[in-house]
Amino acid sequence: MSNFLKRIGITLPIIQAPMAGTSTPAMAAAVTNAGALGSIGVAAVGAAEAGKMIATIRAQTSGPFNVNVFCHRPATARPEIERDWLARLAPVFARYDAEPPASDIAKLKALGILTISTATNLDEAEQAVRVGIDAIVAQGFEAGGHRGMFDPAAPDAELGVLALTRLLVRKIPLPVIAAGGIMDGAGIAAALDLGAAAAQLGTAFIACPESSADQYHRDALFGPGAAMTEMTALISGRPARCLPNKFTALKDGELKGAAQPDYPIVYDAGKALAAAAKARGDGGFGAQWSGQGAPLARAMPAAELVATLKRELDAAR
Repeated sequence: MSNFLKRIGITLPIIQAPMAGTSTPAMAAAVTNAGALGSIGVAAVGAAEAGKMIATIRAQTSGPFNVNVFCHRPATARPEIERDWLARLAPVFARYDAEPPASDIAKLKALGILTISTATNLDEAEQAVRVGIDAIVAQGFEAGGHRGMFDPAAPDAELGVLALTRLLVRKIPLPVIAAGGIMDGAGIAAALDLGAAAAQLGTAFIACPESSADQYHRDALFGPGAAMTEMTALISGRPARCLPNKFTALKDGELKGAAQPDYPIVYDAGKALAAAAKARGDGGFGAQWSGQGAPLARAMPAAELVATLKRELDAAR
């Protein structure tokens, strides 16, 4: 077992990805209790609801779990400049028996929280290293859900999980977690062979009964569209991989050639449209996030899936 996994406190090199709309406290607790690392996403809820979700998990497991958040700040992070600025102010603060404010990362570390950052390329991973992140998720272009780019307006090299994982393992001094299209034990084994400390799976958990995916999402996951996932910004305003549906089809219809508002304004409109259509029995406008491994999805309880993944991993190694 790698030192990183020991620090996290899990026994299996498996991390359940915190996909919005499918990850739940029940699923996260079940995955953690099975020996892997459970996760929830709280980007779409307020602080009070996030607190309730965390409390629910803590009531169901004594093990570790991951809480995933989106960070939307207008300022451009420049770690070296920021550290120099605070260092120069330190003597002034000292005159008043005080210290400069700690960075967000430092605050989390002071509370004993391990931090993991997504990276879609080497530059993003190096930025994460400089600010003190503990581990990196190498998010391949195959991954379902939102593309974890630091700057959505920047060019995307669209690196696959294999190339990206190996690149980061070779180039950065942090544990790397492979993510994107990994659905079974053989995929996990391949990620570990590339040097990853663990593999993160999201789409593999969508069909679990603990998932909050609605029946429309589940049906689409096992339908013909699973083999044709799309990267689109129409639903939320940010690039995200999902199953093809009536929303993605709008690129050739009502939204063709339209100037797109900023995130999260687009997402607010998308959620409202999905809710209105669903109320009339049409689930084709939901945010049906899924990765390229969707055709390999299996429906079983989260704990059973983790046990199955372990057996497959053991057989592959």
